[in-house]
Amino acid sequence: MNIQSMDTETVQQHDNMKLALLQCDIKIGDTAANRERIQQLIHETIQKHPDVKVILLPEMWNTGYALTEIHELVDDEGRVEREWISEYAKHYKVNIVAGSIAEKKNGKIYNSMYVFDMYGEQVARYAKLHLFRLMDEEKYLTAGDEPVTFTLDDKWCCGASICYDIRFPELIRSLALKGAKMLFVPAEWPQPRLHHWRTLLMARAIENQMYVISCNRVGTSGSTSFFGHSMIIDPWGEIVAEGKENEEILVGSIDPAMVDAVRERIPVFEDRRPEIYLKK
Repeated sequence: MNIQSMDTETVQQHDNMKLALLQCDIKIGDTAANRERIQQLIHETIQKHPDVKVILLPEMWNTGYALTEIHELVDDEGRVEREWISEYAKHYKVNIVAGSIAEKKNGKIYNSMYVFDMYGEQVARYAKLHLFRLMDEEKYLTAGDEPVTFTLDDKWCCGASICYDIRFPELIRSLALKGAKMLFVPAEWPQPRLHHWRTLLMARAIENQMYVISCNRVGTSGSTSFFGHSMIIDPWGEIVAEGKENEEILVGSIDPAMVDAVRERIPVFEDRRPEIYLKK
């Protein structure tokens, strides 16, 4: 038996957490239709999987990349979306990592993730730090300026990232150094870069010895198509669950205690030498 399988078996008896990733299509510019679809999927998730503890949504699910009309589509601080997601989280007693939405704040548009606990309380807001030039984000959106961690169930430290952010390992490492054991990644990651998507997510899991939980959209917007393949990856880089290329509710269970076991087995963080890396 190899080291990896021994550690996996060792931690199986701990506090498992079931997650649901709502891999869905997004109607560009149709906020009402998108809101209705997400509401349906949350309800369906709880009906089929009442023991789910965390629900993750995709990136920019309220508007899609309707960037040229984005100012007219969104409201201040995502008020409408935040209010009903808060109510759903409280009603169903489930944590909702609400993907990301386009929102207006102080006259600027941000691509922001909101997180609500099972009591409906907002526990985090993260504005995407890295804007993707190939989809003209920098022309219409304002970048965030602060990495964000948050706590689920009063004990699990998690990191926030959005799509393009996973190409910046220094950001994800900073979240791990702050104690994050799980990284949440809502995305609209397009064709044809499936290999990049899978490889980068697995790399971020392996190098930071953390769970990576990602939800990518499916469908087509204009000439751009999206392939899904939402994923849950464990701290060894092994795939716990992976979606296909159609709409689906992807469910998988994780054991956050596995992170400690892996980090103890290969003490990467103890062996770091940042004084060398940053030397000029």
